[in-house]
Amino acid sequence: MKLSTRLTILLMAITALVALAVGTFAVSASSRAQYATLDDSINAVVAAGEGHPLTALTNALNLVQQDNLDLTLDVVDPTGAVTQISTSETPLTAKPTLENVRNSLTAIRTAPNLAGFRFRSLPVGGGSYLVIAGSTTTIAEHVHGVVIRTLLVGLLAALLIGVLARLAMARELSTISRLITFATDVAEGDLDDAVPPATGSTDVRELQRALEHMVASLRATIEAEKHSAQVMQRFIGDASHELRTPLTVIKGYAELLAGGRADDEQRQRALERVRKEVARMDILVADLLFLAEVAEVRGRAEGVINASEIVSATTHDFVLDHPERSVTVDIDDAVTLVGRADFFERLLNNAFANIARHTHAHDPVRVSLRHHGALVTLDIEDGGPGMPLEAYGVAPEEFRRFDPSRSRNSGGSGLGMSIMSDVAASMNGTLTTSRSDLGGLDLHLEFGAPGAGTH
Repeated sequence: MKLSTRLTILLMAITALVALAVGTFAVSASSRAQYATLDDSINAVVAAGEGHPLTALTNALNLVQQDNLDLTLDVVDPTGAVTQISTSETPLTAKPTLENVRNSLTAIRTAPNLAGFRFRSLPVGGGSYLVIAGSTTTIAEHVHGVVIRTLLVGLLAALLIGVLARLAMARELSTISRLITFATDVAEGDLDDAVPPATGSTDVRELQRALEHMVASLRATIEAEKHSAQVMQRFIGDASHELRTPLTVIKGYAELLAGGRADDEQRQRALERVRKEVARMDILVADLLFLAEVAEVRGRAEGVINASEIVSATTHDFVLDHPERSVTVDIDDAVTLVGRADFFERLLNNAFANIARHTHAHDPVRVSLRHHGALVTLDIEDGGPGMPLEAYGVAPEEFRRFDPSRSRNSGGSGLGMSIMSDVAASMNGTLTTSRSDLGGLDLHLEFGAPGAGTH
């Protein structure tokens, strides 16, 4: 059963119950009032005849005739004989008994043998009694009529409320129906259509907004999954290609050595080449594992590290290893970052390793670490040949080499820039590349300072 039908039935049921309750109260109040009026008439006749047994009958009869009271007056003698001296519009055909008389001397009574009447008696002298009886038939008919009218009014009110409820909910029900249809289409994979607009009640508008947010999140999730699948597929392809090359080389030299036809010089050259390819594979696997570790911890809360000390120490080591180079250092004191110290050190080591691998021995190097309010910047520049102009500003990708000179023969796995970019991202930072005024590459990193939020 639809919600709209349930709500309509509920409103109709509530209306009917309210009408029944009001009708019951009205019927009860009306019947009590009429019975009270009848009892007052009977008691008035009794009061007129009390205290004067010899004149009680005359006084009672005079009051009934004078006030035109619809009452029956019966006289019961000591033997139980009944004489009717006044008849009401609804006559009392049954005869009251002496037991009826004795029971009604002090209060108004009803009795099974006098059904449909209320009565009371008083002595009228000579051992006889006057029985004053009033019919309740008119009251019962009136109550029955009120009950019927109440039921009809309650039924009509319930029907009216049902119609009004359907009319009032028509717009909301139409909107909900459109939203249900849209949600069904989304569940079947149709994400192209826009969420139907919603007007009317706050609940329906909130439902529309919630559905809109859900669909937007679903679309974003699907796009992210598509992108992730594409990246993973490309990564797997590139990784398999990178691994296949050294494996092919190793296989070829292994076959050469197994054939036994190589001389000592060829065997030495083959073993050296196998060692190089094994070392390259070892670097590649280590870099892949490191990237996976960085991705696993990305977004988690890390400690605060002293970036000034780490940059200074790593730069000092580079100067000691390359005394022939001119290295300019400009590092602010007490610069801190949020992240892992070992990750940050790996980023710096990769940057200096690239400089050592891809620049000439005497090319200058400049390192600067500056704190600008809520922003920390790190620039590592060199005076080497740099990269092709179209490569600057391009987001690093796994195994991407920006020019042919940076080939496998120069060493490395092709993951260096990706490692630096991922480490920067794990520390709420970004990595961009540009041409340095020294002539070579400028690795520019920006980080959000601790307490400044994500940059």
